[in-house]
Amino acid sequence: MGLFRRRKRTSVASRDRVADRADLDHLENFVRTRRGVEAYIEPRTTVTETTVMLIADDGEWTRRRIDGPEGARRFAHRLAIPIYDVRLMGYPQRMRDYNERRKRRPELF
Repeated sequence: MGLFRRRKRTSVASRDRVADRADLDHLENFVRTRRGVEAYIEPRTTVTETTVMLIADDGEWTRRRIDGPEGARRFAHRLAIPIYDVRLMGYPQRMRDYNERRKRRPELF
């Protein structure tokens, strides 16, 4: 009957997907169409893979998956933008200010 028999454990499937070309295209377009963009590496978690957050000089931001911290560094180097580790630097105040402006006046965005 086997009620108490252990099942063979299969590999845990990731609930998240890895970065693809559309993610990189979106990030590149953001850098090309905004001023003063900086990149922030966000570490892998139990739910998501490594992501990179790009923040423009006015605080506008976007986030996409990236192929690990080294992939994020290569991406930033290729586009000649500064890159920081969010665990060490935190997020800049201008991003929080931008989020607050969007919350108070959503019709402007």
